[in-house]
Amino acid sequence: MKNDSLKKIFLETHNIKNLRTGFGQFNYNLARALSKETEFLQDHELILNCNNPVVKSEIGTTLSYHRYRPITRYPFFRIKKKFSIWHSVNQNTKIEPASSNIPYVLTIHDVNFLEEETGKKLDFRINQLNNKIKRSSAIVYVSEFAMFNTHTHFNVPNIPEYVIYNGNNFNYQHAKHSELYCSGVVPEKPFIFTIGQVVEKKNFHTLIEMLPFVPEVDLVIAGDLKSEYAVLLQQKIQAYKLEKRVHLLGSITESDKIFYYKNCLAFCFPSLREGFGLPVLEAMTFGKPIFLSNKTSLPEIGGKYSFYWENFEPKYMAEIFLQGLSFYNQNTEMYATAYQNRAQKFTWENAAKEYLNVYKSVLNQ
Repeated sequence: MKNDSLKKIFLETHNIKNLRTGFGQFNYNLARALSKETEFLQDHELILNCNNPVVKSEIGTTLSYHRYRPITRYPFFRIKKKFSIWHSVNQNTKIEPASSNIPYVLTIHDVNFLEEETGKKLDFRINQLNNKIKRSSAIVYVSEFAMFNTHTHFNVPNIPEYVIYNGNNFNYQHAKHSELYCSGVVPEKPFIFTIGQVVEKKNFHTLIEMLPFVPEVDLVIAGDLKSEYAVLLQQKIQAYKLEKRVHLLGSITESDKIFYYKNCLAFCFPSLREGFGLPVLEAMTFGKPIFLSNKTSLPEIGGKYSFYWENFEPKYMAEIFLQGLSFYNQNTEMYATAYQNRAQKFTWENAAKEYLNVYKSVLNQ
């Protein structure tokens, strides 16, 4: 039984039901790190909106659980319980507290929908985020860019704001001791690896267009292929006659992901829009050369030792890639160490402690 005198902090984490998504991973890793903050939990009860039995068994009983019900998305069925804080862990959720008087913490990951949606759907998303911002007691952003972009497009009130970086899901020991086994395609040639949602904003087709200018190198793309953009990638592969050099894997297991990170020639991520860009940190854990677009948050996360594309003209991309690979091969130890050291600075433990400081600040307001 939980002590009724504890301050109750509700985390709207229903996305934790699907651990294959970015929001699912964010919710899960943050919750797992929060569950280890035993000193804070002596006086506070953290409650996850979750009915995933796997998550409950892995995180354990130091946190509490509220059974997630989809019907609570609708205003009449909103959760009526009283909490000391309501934390909206992602800005897209339709699940809100029934009471407008509960102190409200909002995490904003990105406002990409401004470029991705149109018409009534865009109007709904703008209105939804505006309402969340207006009711917030504090706002957390996952990057400086996410904060800048929110301020550019929305009127943010004079309330406390914080940038709390996501943690790296891997660490160097994990990378060092993982078994070198892969259940999927293992290219015979050196290969570029990339991973993410197979959607337009990831810009993966530019890597296919670059490949004819990068001889004797394959390309491995991991991510769910149930999209129109995946069809475009297939068409690009056929048009360039690269069927033997480009491997579209679909969704992959965690162990396979580690295999590709660890064995790739380089990690490439030409994404157009990222609120954070977690795969960049994951790849850095393995010390391989990192090639990124210079868009949105990627320079902030990639740091000074990553190599950047300023445009996506295929021959130019190949030149940057081959030049960067040459620099890396001439200074492998320096680059690999720099990447791994940077990757280790982003931890879920640090993120959890910073979120607890946000909660304490709001409770003291």
